Amino acid sequence: MKKVLGVALISLFTSTAAFAASFADADADASGTVSAEEAASIMPNLTEEVFKAADADGSGDLSEAEFSTIPQ
Repeated sequence: MKKVLGVALISLFTSTAAFAASFADADADASGTVSAEEAASIMPNLTEEVFKAADADGSGDLSEAEFSTIPQ
């Protein structure tokens, strides 16, 4: 049981670290948000519809929390 829990925690940490790197990679200008162009540069299949759905506040850019809602 401890081994299973350990593997699960390592997987969770690895997934979180990989996601954080993706946001940091997408935020090419280090503004703290990701534009549609920046997101498309690392997610070539991202549609405008998906981007707009993730942009909960309608700002035209995605915060890290909004970015995290995009299916990867």
